Amino acid sequence: MITLTVNLKTFLLTMATNVMAEASGNPLLADFDAPFNTPPFDRIRLEHYEPAFEVAIRMERRDIEAIVANPDEPTFENTIEAIEYAGEKFSQVERIFNTYDRCMSSDSMRMLARKLQPKLIARANSIPLNEGLFARVKAVYDKRASLTLDNEQRALLEKTWQFFTYNGANLDAADKERFRTLSSELASLTLRFGQNVLQSSGSYSMDISQNEAWRVRGIPDYTLESMAQAARDDGRAGWKVTLQAPVYSSFMKYCSDRDAKRELWYRMNEKNLEGQWDNSETIKRIAELRMRIANLLGFKTYADYTLERRMAGTPAAVNELLLQLAQATSKQAHKTFDDVKSYAAKQNGGNFDFSPWDLSYYDERYRHELYKLDDKQIKPYLRLESVRYGVFLLAEKLYGLKFTENLAIPRYHPDVKCYEVHEDKGRFMGILYLDLHSRTGKRAGAWTAVLRDMYTDQRGNEVRPHVLICSNFTKPTRNGPALLSFNEYTTMLHEFGHALHALLCEGRYPTITGLDVYRDFVELPSQLMENFAVERAFLNLWAVHYQTGKKIPRELIDRIVAARNYQAAYINMRQIYYGMIDMAWHSITEPVKTSIAEFERNATPPEMRFFADSLVACVSPSFTHIFSGGYAAGYYSYKWCELLDADAFTLFKKNGVLDRKTAESFRRNILVPGASEDPMTLYVRFRGHKPDVKPMLERMGITHN
Repeated sequence: MITLTVNLKTFLLTMATNVMAEASGNPLLADFDAPFNTPPFDRIRLEHYEPAFEVAIRMERRDIEAIVANPDEPTFENTIEAIEYAGEKFSQVERIFNTYDRCMSSDSMRMLARKLQPKLIARANSIPLNEGLFARVKAVYDKRASLTLDNEQRALLEKTWQFFTYNGANLDAADKERFRTLSSELASLTLRFGQNVLQSSGSYSMDISQNEAWRVRGIPDYTLESMAQAARDDGRAGWKVTLQAPVYSSFMKYCSDRDAKRELWYRMNEKNLEGQWDNSETIKRIAELRMRIANLLGFKTYADYTLERRMAGTPAAVNELLLQLAQATSKQAHKTFDDVKSYAAKQNGGNFDFSPWDLSYYDERYRHELYKLDDKQIKPYLRLESVRYGVFLLAEKLYGLKFTENLAIPRYHPDVKCYEVHEDKGRFMGILYLDLHSRTGKRAGAWTAVLRDMYTDQRGNEVRPHVLICSNFTKPTRNGPALLSFNEYTTMLHEFGHALHALLCEGRYPTITGLDVYRDFVELPSQLMENFAVERAFLNLWAVHYQTGKKIPRELIDRIVAARNYQAAYINMRQIYYGMIDMAWHSITEPVKTSIAEFERNATPPEMRFFADSLVACVSPSFTHIFSGGYAAGYYSYKWCELLDADAFTLFKKNGVLDRKTAESFRRNILVPGASEDPMTLYVRFRGHKPDVKPMLERMGITHN
């Protein structure tokens, strides 16, 4: 317990009174009175954020000042635990702001984000660079061997120490100032990068009139209706083709108008490489700033700095894994590509200049010829409501969870649905938000965010999590429901795996529970869930044709599996390609002077590329995962966790994919502990041995020698 002098008590009481006065009328600062203390999204306005951040920062500063001013000897409880619980209101405001910024972005929101950034950067630096606070942390850390701590406490102490030291706490005064300057500029540039990607994605559309119906021939009705609705929203007839994922991918896959696809491909791949939203120089500077920060902290490269706190451990280990997987799958990937290329040539008289904008179209047609399979056959069994029911049912079968929609929980958009999550014995486990449809102002892709962590508060009360799944699936139209592609269905399972990780965790400390694990461990629960996508025992429970009600045929499932294996090696090579580019940017020891295209060519061996260099799209300019997300020097983690999940799922296959006992072991050993123990220790405890690469290669249809 913190002991305070009378004067300090008076000061803090006065400060707290002033803070509460400022909180009056601001829904972000008042106690949340919605069901389960969920955020009052229905009352939050843009003008609430800036004053809320200012008050929340002062509240956090008050907490920190109390820790530093404590005259008692530093202990785990009055220092490490006290820091862990400081700034709760700030975290709350920041997560809500980030949700709006990613899901409901606008010019006003982006302007506010830029305005707030200096204050948020100063706040971020003020804690680890607080000399008095770090002195107390160091005092506790130095005597850690003599302390009686459990796993969670040891993990929290280690994580707190790393937070301070990896953010400059051990630097001298001059280097601390340099660290502030570098990190401030870095934060500004990563924000700019992400905003450029978001704005460029909505900056272009191709308008097709009703007189040009031949240009959309072959495109499925569900995409045509979506494009027609977009045109109607603009007050005209015809079709509007955008760069948003559902429309772009469907157009490229099914449209026979090659010139239109060529234009779209260039627009998509050059939107952040030139013009108003050019990220080229921003990328180079971000990479340089990260290198400078790593050097300042005693590391050769940013990859060395990052990977010291990952399962992989070193850049050499990551590069070895990527190279091993590339060598194992390169031959099959190129054969698959050459087969599609030959097929396209035969369809066009033999002398055909096969280009990147042709790949999706001819790959889909060739795959259909081989396996008599396309999305139009699969989608009727993947109605969004059915998929949602299916994943909820899977969680019930594996973990005994029940999902009940709660219409009283405030939402930030009408598309959002909210669910109470309970165990079958009645225990409340948390709140799940689903925001599944694409819209203007929403970040591309799919992700899971935690709006409130699971933890135990200082009064001993268990606080259950609030979890948000976001994606960009096609909306239902006036002519039909939302039907998912197989990739979208797999994405839903992936993100649901993250949500289960957050919902099923247990523990005392918010930075130890749930998704706060090593980056190259966090994808294991999500990627494991993808394995269920083609399991008959799972599909037979819910997958029915939305019009006829008939179950998905067994032979269709078999063709889906065969077609997935056919593409696996090529997809694997693309993921390795992204991983290599990420590692290259974060392994530099000098600023990059070459063009982005040249840098990417030098970062990857020739066998990683499938088209002529002049037609290889640059990945970096819109690579949000590594330049504005949390995956810098960490994109390899998808492949690392694929190694883990393939090996882990063999136990489910052995015992029955819906076996409750196996699932409970996964829950107990992987989902519950969070970051309280070493992830490899947890994995071996579940699986019985370290991961083997063989199941991963076998799943791709590759024989491993």
